[in-house]
Amino acid sequence: MKKSILIVAAIAAFTFTSCKENAANKVSEENVAAAAERDEKATEFPVMTFDEKEFDFGTIDQGTNVEHTFTFTNTGKAPLVIVDAKSSCGCTVPSFPKEAVAPGETGEMLVKFNGSGKNQVSKTVTITANTKAGKETLKIKAFVNPKEGAAGAAGIQQSK
Repeated sequence: MKKSILIVAAIAAFTFTSCKENAANKVSEENVAAAAERDEKATEFPVMTFDEKEFDFGTIDQGTNVEHTFTFTNTGKAPLVIVDAKSSCGCTVPSFPKEAVAPGETGEMLVKFNGSGKNQVSKTVTITANTKAGKETLKIKAFVNPKEGAAGAAGIQQSK
């Protein structure tokens, strides 16, 4: 019985003290406007628009170093920040701008390939940025002619 009375008294005390002030009176119009502006800008993202997302080096000799520059434009409404760029293989090295790219501005990403592998080779570069998707991809490909010694050794092993 004592516990019941104590619980009812605690609930009554909580009810009377918590409902003393109207919460709507505490809301500032300035805070509402600032929050609305912040929420509106939260939907604005940069957009990486590439001139091309895939490049073919054509036919190259094994071990030949080649490179290509991918050009992109920030067609979004917020500054573009590239956090990282990684390739699917150590034979491909991307270089990206470290500073933010403003809306409407262009940037360049240099991709170097060292000509490893043989025959048809395809590599992917994954870009991590503050775009809506968070990741963008580029592709490079080439047909790599094996070195003379490598082709001959392969032919000897196949004939056995």
